[in-house]
Amino acid sequence: MDQAVPDDGARAELHELAAAHGVLTEYHRFGGELAHVPDATLVDVLQALGVEAGSPQAVSQGLRRVRDEEWRSVLPPTVVVRQGHESQVPVHVTDGASVHVWLELDGAEPAARRHAVRPRRDLAQTENDVPPREVDGRRVGRATFAVPADVPLGWHTLYALSEGNESSTTLVVTPDRLELPAAVARGQVWGVLAQLYSVRSRTSWGLGDLADLADLAWLTAHRAGADFVAVNPLSAAEPVTPMTPSPYLPTSRRFGNPVYVRVEDILETAYLSAADRSLVEWAADPVRDLDGDGGPLDRDAVWDAKKAALEVVHSAPRRAARQAAYEEFVAAQGAGLQDFATWCAIVEELGGRPWPAELADPGSPAVAAARERLAERVDFFIWLQWVFDEQKAAAQRTAVDAGMRLGIVHDLAVGVHPDGADAWANADVLARGVGVGAPPDMYNQQGQNWSQPPWNPRALARAGYAPYRDMLRTALRHAGALRVDHILGLFRLWWVPEGRSARDGAYVRYDHDALVGILALEAQRAGAVVIGEDLGVFEPWVREYLADRGVLGTSVFWFEKTGGRPTAPQDYRRLTLATVGTHDMPPTAGYLAGEHVDLRERLGLLAEDAQALRGQARAERNAAVAVLAEQGLVGDNPSEREVVEALHRYLRRSSAALVGVQLVDAVGERRAQNQPGTDREYPNWKVPLGDSAGNVVLVEDLFDNARLRSLFAAVAAAR
Repeated sequence: MDQAVPDDGARAELHELAAAHGVLTEYHRFGGELAHVPDATLVDVLQALGVEAGSPQAVSQGLRRVRDEEWRSVLPPTVVVRQGHESQVPVHVTDGASVHVWLELDGAEPAARRHAVRPRRDLAQTENDVPPREVDGRRVGRATFAVPADVPLGWHTLYALSEGNESSTTLVVTPDRLELPAAVARGQVWGVLAQLYSVRSRTSWGLGDLADLADLAWLTAHRAGADFVAVNPLSAAEPVTPMTPSPYLPTSRRFGNPVYVRVEDILETAYLSAADRSLVEWAADPVRDLDGDGGPLDRDAVWDAKKAALEVVHSAPRRAARQAAYEEFVAAQGAGLQDFATWCAIVEELGGRPWPAELADPGSPAVAAARERLAERVDFFIWLQWVFDEQKAAAQRTAVDAGMRLGIVHDLAVGVHPDGADAWANADVLARGVGVGAPPDMYNQQGQNWSQPPWNPRALARAGYAPYRDMLRTALRHAGALRVDHILGLFRLWWVPEGRSARDGAYVRYDHDALVGILALEAQRAGAVVIGEDLGVFEPWVREYLADRGVLGTSVFWFEKTGGRPTAPQDYRRLTLATVGTHDMPPTAGYLAGEHVDLRERLGLLAEDAQALRGQARAERNAAVAVLAEQGLVGDNPSEREVVEALHRYLRRSSAALVGVQLVDAVGERRAQNQPGTDREYPNWKVPLGDSAGNVVLVEDLFDNARLRSLFAAVAAAR
């Protein structure tokens, strides 16, 4: 692009065009220094947004279009407002023409029904001093209308009528603030953080599942007083093997992964014939013994076994009430579920062959024909989502019945697989030719490219945010809380053009008021808390904004520093989930020993001298132990176990609303679940739960582990 834009004037226009489309031309690195985005990157990112910028002429034309863009439409693509605040909506019509604007309420909010709010409300015009503008040879004027502060929460439709032409758009009224449940607002609560696939029992099929989750919740509630269990994303992976190991690279964020279904807990399994029951048992035989295997988890073997068994159960007849419940679920999930199941059936039929061009569009005649031809398999994949949803609901019900104040905390990944179901079904609202990632920071000095297609912000607004809303509704079903991975992506995302390194990306801004507001709306409807993972490179005001909206942040002991020292407990943010470490770091025992440096050195991920980093790691550990000693939490020469327990007791003294204890810390595990920046170099997301010696720890054996009992007792008694 430096050759295509040879002079400063053309470069200035390129930067103006980038800014108009929310593309940042500069940003601050992790260390605070200012970085400038190369022109070539700006051109690639604009191209991914559907904006041609490969020449000075194209840039000039793009600028002319974008300057008048909002004036070409009568109403904005979508209007998102906060309840309790009067908002202004611009309406563009022929200069001098009259316009009538009204609102039709969706009536979905209970409050609206109770107070019999009228389904239609006329909006009043307000004064504005914006002069008319010549747009495409037509003189256009702007009228401004007020959305009253008392419009109920929900998804409404805004209409405008002028010169006989009617226009409409979506109006979303979101909560001003998402309030904490009373039980949490009264004081700090603590819970357990677990990678569910790694937490197996003697009745698992080689991988932790939703029945294991229910048992884990019940046991930690009853025997330790925990108030939540937070798990990794349980989002859908490929319907065939090989299955992507990372739960943060799903094929769909809206639908679940049936590898987590417990076959025996499906009601129809109990009524199988003897022959069919034998088929289920035979399917389980190859993976039953995997529960005690300490080696890398074998998702492919587990899914092949479960899929065979689930096909048998699917063919069993259902009672009338069960069939009706299934049909209601299918109707409620609508076309999105049909599309997802169709994608699964097509992938299965293709068997790894390239995706035919005629099947690229979910609405094409070829896809309709495939859906009809594969109707039985489509129904199977729809049914899998139903049984997954039932068992997800059962886990939350078990947790709450056991006395947990939150229950299950589910996790929403930042994006989806570029060749997955969501990328196929939502191609019109996702950007192509770029991947989501993160710029270099102190723990990932090469930067990161997660290869996930991001939302196209303008296309998403034109779609009325419906794909985003539908995804959130499913993610929030049967959840006491939802953790949003990299919630900073609702403000800006690091886009990495194809063929470029993760260092050579650019930030693209999003309408955070809309995205956070809709998240708060759907969470309030679901009765769930929202936890945002707000770590990494961020603008300082972002955390304040999230707190203002009632969204909790994430505080990690090792990252919380004040004046170069660990932050004092009383100085922690109130609205946060505080933990000692994260799943992208070794468990605390390993971190204290500096194994994060050793591992990155072995894998060739360091950009600095390894010995210097080891010295920094020792200094970090010594500073932590010194602070713990100041708090009276450790004595002289504390053992590893004493330091781990003291770190958690330290967090229990903090102001944080939630404190999380990683299950790996409780059993003494030292191996990391994931090493960012690697793919096959490390067994990411395949490490089974084990103790300090690497011995497998099953759900039934958790409370036989002395280290776990001691840590949980220390945490429970700390306040």
